[in-house]
Amino acid sequence: MKKGYYGEYGGSFVSCQMQEELDKIEREYNRLKKDKQFKEQLAKLQKHFLGRPTPLYFCEKLSKLNGGAKIYLKREDLNHTGAHKINHCIGEALLAKHLGKSKIIAETGAGQHGLAIATVCALMDLQCEIHMGYVDVQKQKANVDKMKLLGAKIVSVGGGGTLKDAVDSALSAYQKDFKEAIYCIGSVVGPHPYPSMVRDFQSVVGKESKRQIKKMEGKLPDYVVACVGGGSNAIGIFSAYLKDTVVNLIGVEAMGKGKNIGDNSATIQFGETDVYQGFKTKVLKDAQNNVAEAYSIASGLDYPAVGPEHAHLSDVKRAQYVSIDDKEALDAFYKLTKVEGIIPALESSHAVAYGLKLAKTLPQDQIVLVNLSGRGDKDVDFVLQQNH
Repeated sequence: MKKGYYGEYGGSFVSCQMQEELDKIEREYNRLKKDKQFKEQLAKLQKHFLGRPTPLYFCEKLSKLNGGAKIYLKREDLNHTGAHKINHCIGEALLAKHLGKSKIIAETGAGQHGLAIATVCALMDLQCEIHMGYVDVQKQKANVDKMKLLGAKIVSVGGGGTLKDAVDSALSAYQKDFKEAIYCIGSVVGPHPYPSMVRDFQSVVGKESKRQIKKMEGKLPDYVVACVGGGSNAIGIFSAYLKDTVVNLIGVEAMGKGKNIGDNSATIQFGETDVYQGFKTKVLKDAQNNVAEAYSIASGLDYPAVGPEHAHLSDVKRAQYVSIDDKEALDAFYKLTKVEGIIPALESSHAVAYGLKLAKTLPQDQIVLVNLSGRGDKDVDFVLQQNH
């Protein structure tokens, strides 16, 4: 496999000047991941700052009510800042310090990546600039207020006002400021080495869940289910099971309002292969062959592309990619909240919705493990405004 590629997807399509900077990041990252002191520092922060390991929780009531297989949740919502995002943010911030950078530039959709980056920047005395679509700034006010409290500068971005526009804006800012700053990407997307780097930092989710389920059930899960926008939480949990072919891996994309382009962000289902934002992957296109606006009720999923490793896993049929619409996600949000007392993020609600649907069709001795990638505090006001 070519460096930085997953099958035909991945690579780095940037200017020569930017490529030099990415090469420096890759060299330093490759050095650090073998460095004993760095690994100890990361493990210490994961335990004492992030609150890892996060629990694995058996939804006994929900499983009984739903019928069929046992449903387990990997509780990434219990991380400090409320989502899986801080797993890679802490790693990227440590990398920034080792590279002698004074500033981090990042994008955010639902605000969880932005909040996590702002948090680690406060911890490590780094300047922080977060680019966020104006629609998401309004929708995710609670997270925006927290980011500001932590000292981050928020750049509200126009255009469609969502995650795609935030990424474009952040990349543009980084290209002007890469001597002092590092771009900390929020998912397993972007030019190499970002997809592999973010996956490595997120792999802690899969490794923990594998140890935990073996201890609790004496076997591996039959299915692992996770939502997919860019795909960081999904690849984080999938990575531990890729070689265990008895485990079925299922990524859940957002079908939004329906199958028409512009109404969803089901990139693997409807996307075409192209180069986008510095890497080759599946991309949603409109009738004029331009990058389409993606849509989802979940701000963290409305991205018109997908991580290159997910595109490859779909091609080779190691993972299956399905979709859940807005209504199904909202139903799952309410169901998990009312039955188990756990308020999930709208992004994670897509995985919960498919997990419930799937579990119903399976025998009681099977196990469906859902990655609960984040908590829903940020979504409560928005959800209550919906006619449900």
